[in-house]
Amino acid sequence: HDGALRKLFNTSGRDYREQKIGEQLPNLTPAAAVALLAKNGNLVKRPFAVGRDVVLVGFNEAEWKAALGK
Repeated sequence: HDGALRKLFNTSGRDYREQKIGEQLPNLTPAAAVALLAKNGNLVKRPFAVGRDVVLVGFNEAEWKAALGK
């Protein structure tokens, strides 16, 4: 599950690197990973959107256009 969780984290951010989150992810439960994200917004990969039928993390123009019907 850490691969899916990793997509939610700003892996290039300073806080991610300094806290060595990459090393911790394989051992974190999904709840613990979400708690880390909730405590430190700098860890969240942006942009981030959750809808009824879609979750978008990071910017990929084609994915966002397809999901938003643009």
